[in-house]
Amino acid sequence: MNFYARRVTLPAITPIFLQKRVIKVYNEDNTSRALEVPSDITARDICQLFILKNHCVDDHSWTLFEHLAHLGIERTIEDHESVIEVQSSWGMEGDSRLYFRKNYAKYEFFKKPLDFFPEYMVSISSETNGIMNHSQLIETFLNSSTCPEVHGYLHAKEQGRKSWKKFFFVLRRSGLYFSNKGTSKEPRHLQFIAEFSDNDVYTLLSARKMYGAPTDYGFCIKPNKSGATRDLKLLCADEEQTRTCWVTAIRLFKYGMQLYQNFIQPHQKQKASPMRSISENSLVAMDFSGHKSRVIENPTEALSVAVEEGLSWRRKSCHRLSSHGSPSTSQSPTSNLAIHRAHPWFHCKISRDEAHRLIAQQGLIDGVFLLRDSQSNPKTYVLSLCHAQKIKHFQIVPLEDEGELFYTLDDGHTRFTDLIQLVEFYQLNKGVLPCKLKHHCVRIAL
Repeated sequence: MNFYARRVTLPAITPIFLQKRVIKVYNEDNTSRALEVPSDITARDICQLFILKNHCVDDHSWTLFEHLAHLGIERTIEDHESVIEVQSSWGMEGDSRLYFRKNYAKYEFFKKPLDFFPEYMVSISSETNGIMNHSQLIETFLNSSTCPEVHGYLHAKEQGRKSWKKFFFVLRRSGLYFSNKGTSKEPRHLQFIAEFSDNDVYTLLSARKMYGAPTDYGFCIKPNKSGATRDLKLLCADEEQTRTCWVTAIRLFKYGMQLYQNFIQPHQKQKASPMRSISENSLVAMDFSGHKSRVIENPTEALSVAVEEGLSWRRKSCHRLSSHGSPSTSQSPTSNLAIHRAHPWFHCKISRDEAHRLIAQQGLIDGVFLLRDSQSNPKTYVLSLCHAQKIKHFQIVPLEDEGELFYTLDDGHTRFTDLIQLVEFYQLNKGVLPCKLKHHCVRIAL
C-alpha cells in the first residue's frame, strides 16, 4: 500500500525581535519625528539614532523621557529599557509622549554621590543606624547583600482627599514605608507603601497647580500597568535636594547594577579607541616672555598663561575683523549681536521662567547654563546658571569705553569684547560666579 504525504506550506512568521513598530519622538520645541523601529529597540538605541541623524556630540547625556501630560508627570526612561514596552503601558486617555533631550544629571550620582545623598538622609541599616562612608556609598547601593537606607520627612497626599500630611518615610530594598509613630523605625510602626519591581518613580511637573501640593518638589510612585490618577502614590519634598535624593535612591534600588552598566558602557567603548601619540602626551607648557624660555611646572600658572594667551589672540582677531570688515574700528552696541547668536548656548528672547524650566529639564547639576536676551533691559543679556540645585541669573551689561564696546557681569572689573569670549573665560574660571560654566542647554530640531 502506498502512502502519499501532502506538503503543507505555512506562512512565514517574522520573529518578534524583527517586527517593526512606528513610534513618534518629540523635542524641546514640541516638533516631532516618526520612526519605524524594531520591537526590541531600547532607549539608548533611539538616542544613538537621533545623535547620528542630527550630528550631535555624544557626551552620554542624551536621554529619552516618558511624558504623561494627563497626569502631569515625567521620568527618565533608562537606557536599557524597551521603548515598545513603555508605550504598551499607555492607556487611550491623555497625551502620552516620548521626548528626546539632554539630561546632564542622569548618571551624575555615580560621579558625585555627596551632591545626591546628604549624610543626614542615608544610613547603613535600621539596626545599627550607622552613617555611611560616602566613598563606598554607591557600591553599597549596588551590592544586593548590603542594606542602605534613606529616611526623612515627606508630605503625602491622603487617598481620596485633597489634603496633604507630613510623615517620616523610610526607603529600603524591600520598598517604601512611612512611620505612623513619629520617627520610629520599629516594624510595628512602619506601614508599607510600595515596592518597585512593578512600579516606576516620576517627577510631578505641576505639583502645586495640579495636585495642590505644599511645594513644587513633588514626585510619585506609579504602577507600570496603570494610568489612573487614583493609583498614584503622591509625595512631596521640602526642597530640590531632598526630592533628588529620594528619586535617585529609588532608581538605584529598582535597577541596581544595571544602572552602573548603563553608565560605564559608553566609557568602555571610548577606552577601546586609539591612544594619543607619544608626542602629544609629552607636550609641556612653556614661557617665552623672558630672555630665556622655561618650562612652566605649576599647573595654576600654566592655566593662567593659557587663558591670557587666548584672550590676547581673541583681541587681535577682533581687531583684524573690525578693521577689515567695517570702515571704523570703533564698535556700536549692536555691531556684535550676530557673533554669538549661532552658538547653541544662546537662547535669544526666552523668558526667565522658560530659562528656569529648560535648565531644570536638562539637569540640576553644577554648571548647567544658558545665555539669553534680557526682557527687562533690551540692551543687556542674562546668564542663567545652576549651582547647588538652584538656578541663579546674572546680568551681562555692555560698557562703552573710548569708543570700544565691552561686556561684563562684575561691574566692569572683567571685560570681554563679545559674549563668546565671556563664555570661554567662565568655562575656565569661575570668577564672581558660584561655579564654572560646564554644560550648556541645547535645543535641536529632529
